[in-house]
Parts: sequence; C-alpha cells; structure tokens
Amino acid sequence: MALNVVLYGPEIPQNTGNIMRTCAGTNTFLHLIEPFGFKLDMKYLKRSGVNYLEHVHFATYKNWEEFTSKNPGRYAFLTRYGKKSPDQFDFKSKETEYYLIFGKESTGIPKEILREHLEDCIRLPMNENIRSLNLSNVVCTVLYEALRQRDYENLSKSEPDSLKGADWLLEDDLTE
Repeated sequence: MALNVVLYGPEIPQNTGNIMRTCAGTNTFLHLIEPFGFKLDMKYLKRSGVNYLEHVHFATYKNWEEFTSKNPGRYAFLTRYGKKSPDQFDFKSKETEYYLIFGKESTGIPKEILREHLEDCIRLPMNENIRSLNLSNVVCTVLYEALRQRDYENLSKSEPDSLKGADWLLEDDLTE
C-alpha cells in the first residue's frame, strides 16, 4: 500500500504547487478537499510546481465525507494540537494505506474532525515563538519521515543517470 497527502481546504496556490512538486518527486498521491482558496487551474499552480505537474497524481473531493467514503485506511492528522511527533507514528506497514492529512493554512483541520481522531494527531515539535510552520514545509517534513520509515521505497538514493548521474561530482568538468 502507499502514502498519500491530503489537503483539507488549501487556501494558497503556491503552497499547493510546492506540495504537488513534492508529491511528483516522491510518487505520492495527492487528495484535495474543497473548498479551495483559489481556482484549481494549472496556471496558478505551475509557478510553484515548475514543469513537474504532469507527474502529479491527484483527485479532488467536494467535502470530508466524500473523501472518507472513497479512501479507507489509516489517517494521520497534522495539527499544532497533536501530542505525538511524526517519528512516534508508525508508517511501516506495507499492507496499510496511509493518509497524511493537513488543514487550511489559516485554521487547520476542523476541531470536530480532530476530536474523533485524537490518537492520530501529530505535531511537529517547535518552540513557543510561532504557532506553526509553512504548510508546504510541514508536508515535506512529515512525508519524508514516513518515507524514511519505509526506507525510501521506490525512490532513488542517488542522482539518476537520466539527469546528471550518480558520479557527476567525480567528473573533471567543474563548469556546472
């Protein structure tokens, strides 16, 4: 089974574009739950996703109920009110479909949803100087913790030959 990223009511197209790029680079399916704070139009997202958006696999849903009815599995809710850090959540099972759920940039995941899943609420540890980190940074951090627990399954741990290759640093040409 796989890892999935879920954005509940994303408001900022640049964050969504950055998250799409992260999903494209990690073979992670992206689920987008309305309402959106922008038009889901590739021209708004392309700047953040560069030219990788064709590699993003995603689906949209009208609401939380539609999403949950179509996506059974284990949910992990990212919230500043969580009492576990991402490393305390076990993402290792190959038989489980995992969904990393992130809320709106302004208000997060609705309280009524979080209350039903208190044991599955995760917080990124941080000091009291800020209330939260940027959404796309949090998605990347938590997703890579889940990928680390799965030994970066199906991801290249070195530069692919289709780009510059694993031995590029050893080449004599220092102009690039």
